[in-house]
Amino acid sequence: MMRQKLHHWAFILICGSILWLGWVFQPEANSELSQPRIMHILERISFGITSEQMQQVKANGIEAYIQSQLNPQLIPESPQLSKYLAKLDLINQEPTKLYKTLISNNKKLRNQKLTAQQQEKIKQQNKKLNTQTRQQATEARLARAIYSSRQLQEVMVDFWFNHFNVFAAKRGTSLWINNYENDIRTNALGNFRDLLGVTASHPAMLLYLDNDLNTAPNSPGAKGQFKGLNENYARELMELHTLGVDGGYTQNDIVTLARIFTGWGVDRQGKKGDKNGFFFNNNRHDQGEKVFLGHKITPSGVEEGKKALDILATHPATAHFISYKLAQYFVADQPPSSLVDLLSEKFLDSNGDIKAILDTLIHSQEFNDPKYYNQKFKTPYQYVISLARMGEIKQPNFKRIKGMLGQLSMPIYMCVPPTGYKNTQEAWLNPQAMLQRISLATAIANGTLNRDYSLEYQQLENNLGVISQQTKEVIAKTSPKLRSALILGSPEAMYR
Repeated sequence: MMRQKLHHWAFILICGSILWLGWVFQPEANSELSQPRIMHILERISFGITSEQMQQVKANGIEAYIQSQLNPQLIPESPQLSKYLAKLDLINQEPTKLYKTLISNNKKLRNQKLTAQQQEKIKQQNKKLNTQTRQQATEARLARAIYSSRQLQEVMVDFWFNHFNVFAAKRGTSLWINNYENDIRTNALGNFRDLLGVTASHPAMLLYLDNDLNTAPNSPGAKGQFKGLNENYARELMELHTLGVDGGYTQNDIVTLARIFTGWGVDRQGKKGDKNGFFFNNNRHDQGEKVFLGHKITPSGVEEGKKALDILATHPATAHFISYKLAQYFVADQPPSSLVDLLSEKFLDSNGDIKAILDTLIHSQEFNDPKYYNQKFKTPYQYVISLARMGEIKQPNFKRIKGMLGQLSMPIYMCVPPTGYKNTQEAWLNPQAMLQRISLATAIANGTLNRDYSLEYQQLENNLGVISQQTKEVIAKTSPKLRSALILGSPEAMYR
């Protein structure tokens, strides 16, 4: 039996290698192939095509589908998704209430009269708060990506979360991570300035980049852990969130911006701050006058930070930087400058209207140029989600999906650097990763995500779209039992 399994895996890997060699070394044949425009659009504005999407497009047309996706608030959510989210008891609780419970439990543990059994029960409650909160947030993210009818919104959550990345294992941010992501989701197709403000004042970001410690050195609140300026958030706000590394700012601007954001902190128990836990501590704020990017900032407490965000959100460098990243995410790793310029102009003209910018992008000549079809290599997250959607797997095992993403080095919420996960081929395409993907594709084809659900090869082929002649020939020579694994591990399935 073991020998048969080894032969089975070896055969899959050999066939998978043949598919990839054909893809890489026959560019002339490939260049003649191009996906239809409808399939291209659906691949880019969703995490994978399903028969339901195709039926919607067939009934109403591709333009109606695009416009509906640009207005997610008008799309009724999937009953399957709503049913699953209802099972997750922690994701809708206010983070400050979760933290209060944690503090209360820690106080109880100091009671020496507690029995060992009582102490263990409290410890398990704390573990649930610290670990299961993040686990449930992860499952909610996966459920939305797979089930949601608002696919473009979830695609933009993926984009924006990496843009405004937070590492969930740092300084208790796990209690806030789902709340943070939901705030991003609400603003994912809204206005960039609103989205920027939401992330700037959210405890998850303030804790992750240490701005909750940022204190004017000579202020009344400069004591204990609040010893002085912390430039972490100010630097990343300009370098990664708005202007870009070549955005024209100086070290002095970083210091000034850090001074502007002194006092922006967290009240974890929600006694003084807003419902999320944001709290502006005026006693730790730098009350002096400031000049930021050539703009005079009059001392005005928390309003100084809002003014700085206004300046950053409307800066031409921000328009260009965000436009470049959007073009890279949706079109090509090296996006055409003509598209970046077009989106930058739309960004400035629309005052950062994300929906308008995406509408322009999707209807642009560059986005619809056949030479960019099927040229974006999927990140591990995009790849695994697309397999579940392509196969239309009923009730997939989310814990196994999480494990797969861990194997592929892209666990959700666990990117340590503030850059977030990259979305370019260079970051993810290597021999070891390909072997892992083919192995996981085989496991999924064999039912690892749902033992009671069998993948239909014809459905996979229909949802994948145009398949190269090379792939068809290899698959045609194999046993019908292996064809689903081969199509899931094919080059066409790994690109969008």
